Amino acid sequence: MSARLSIDLHTLPEEGKNFSGEIDPEIFDLPEHDVKPLGPMVYDLRVQRFGSELLLSGSLSAPFELICVRTVHPFKKTLVVDPANVSVEIEDEGSVDVTDALREELLLEIPDYPRCEEADEPMHCEIDPRYLAVDKPAEDGVETRPRAAGDDRWSALDALDKLDSER
Repeated sequence: MSARLSIDLHTLPEEGKNFSGEIDPEIFDLPEHDVKPLGPMVYDLRVQRFGSELLLSGSLSAPFELICVRTVHPFKKTLVVDPANVSVEIEDEGSVDVTDALREELLLEIPDYPRCEEADEPMHCEIDPRYLAVDKPAEDGVETRPRAAGDDRWSALDALDKLDSER
């Protein structure tokens, strides 16, 4: 497993070359209470040079721990980009580090609203009815957070509603 993927332009044949391997999961560098990488990024790419850019085509994947938006439970999901087509501009003629471009391509696959029914091993994904505001029984045992003292942010909207009804 390598820490980065650099393409040496001097040894890259004109017809391109295949690259495959794993990149250390620390490249993701995500906030502590966010999505967590559970393993390395696996890549299988064909790299070709076209003028002043490199085209990387193939597949990328990495396992992550996501939090379900319904059940608030963690689950494992392997994010996959297949086919992956990444273009990287060549700035120097030595070697080109393509790690960040591959990282970004894979991170774009993180779902906005992850659900545990989409996990590698799907789970039952249903919100606990105790947390629903509609028809909430008084004896559910879940405390409702009180409004902050002096919080009148909603009163401005209430005043607008009263103006509309007076017209």
